[in-house]
Amino acid sequence: MRFIITSTTDENGANDEAPMTDELFKAYMKYNEDLHRAGVLVASEGLLPGPAVRVVASRGKRMVVDGPFAESKELVGGFYVIDVDSLEEAKAWAVRCPVGMASANVLTIRRLTGADDIPQRYLELAKSIAPEWTATLTQR
Repeated sequence: MRFIITSTTDENGANDEAPMTDELFKAYMKYNEDLHRAGVLVASEGLLPGPAVRVVASRGKRMVVDGPFAESKELVGGFYVIDVDSLEEAKAWAVRCPVGMASANVLTIRRLTGADDIPQRYLELAKSIAPEWTATLTQR
C-alpha cells in the first residue's frame, strides 16, 4: 500500500520557524536514508514557500486563480510517498520523522489509490486508454 505523508505547520500557533541547524538537517537526511534503506521510500520532496498557483474547476473548465495559500496554516511544507504493508507501518515511520521545522510540525497520512481500489470495469477501461500508465499502477 502506498501512503502520502504531508507536512504542514501547526494551525494552533506553534508556527515559529526555527533556523535550520546542521544537526536538524542531518536528522532529516538520516530519516530519508532510513526510509530509502528500508526500501519503502517512493518519493520525498520539500515544497518551497513563495509564488504558487491554484487551478480550480468551474463550470466544467479549469482556470487559474489567486493562491493557493490564503493563510500560512494551509502551507504544505513537503511530502513523503512510502510503500508499506499497512497504515500501522506508515504511522510508525511518521512517528520517527525528526522534529524542529515548523513547516513539518504536523504530519498527515493518507492512503493513495491502488489498482485494487479501482472497480474492475474502470481498470479495464483505463488499460485500453492508458496501457503504459495502467501497467505502472498494477505493478505496485
